[in-house]
Amino acid sequence: MGMSLKIRKILLERNMTIKELSDKLEYNGTNFYGRLRTDNFREKELHNIADALNCDYDGVFTFRDTGKQI
Repeated sequence: MGMSLKIRKILLERNMTIKELSDKLEYNGTNFYGRLRTDNFREKELHNIADALNCDYDGVFTFRDTGKQI
């Protein structure tokens, strides 16, 4: 599942629109819609989005053979 889909699911649970989120983040609405469409986010942006949605974001790599996370 891509980040855009995850963000949209959280928006539904929070009863929030994409416009409301982009306003909270002080993003240009058109720019934010474009990022959602292309699923193009930097990790720092994902942390900011998580904060705006009252969530935690933890980007980790998990070894498939051992389960170790980095």
